[in-house]
Amino acid sequence: MRILLLSFAIVALVAQDGAPSKFAMEFEKRWSKTRKMAVGVAEAMPSEQYAFKPDPPVMTFGEQMLHLVQTNRAFCAGLKDVKAPALPEATEKAAIVKQLGESFDYCSGIIATVTDEQMNKTHKSPDGMLDGRELLLALYVHLAHHRGQAEVYLRIKGIQPPPYVF
Repeated sequence: MRILLLSFAIVALVAQDGAPSKFAMEFEKRWSKTRKMAVGVAEAMPSEQYAFKPDPPVMTFGEQMLHLVQTNRAFCAGLKDVKAPALPEATEKAAIVKQLGESFDYCSGIIATVTDEQMNKTHKSPDGMLDGRELLLALYVHLAHHRGQAEVYLRIKGIQPPPYVF
């Protein structure tokens, strides 16, 4: 009987080995909600203001959005230890907004398949070598930082940012 129970326990552990990480699944729920806010910020700025920057040494609004696209992809590719997909050149608002949404979708697809083993492993990221949890948290902090900056750009232009709703 003990051998039978031990056998079932081993089979259950092996079966769970490839299962998505609980932490990653919980993170992805918040990540998918954040997509709407970030894309909303990108959509709120008029296309003729994508070249706006409040101070000469900082990125333009459009560059801020493209930076989010690139780093979202780089963090998430790092989580799977693959190279981030190349991006086509984008300078127009519509293309940038589309790429921003796609970068969230790319991350959602990766996050949904991350296992506990991958979460515990160290990965290369834009912030250096991080385990999976640290990498996802760094991704979220990076997004919040630049989305907040972009909201200030909107306010300087007299545009009300989309509401922060969860």
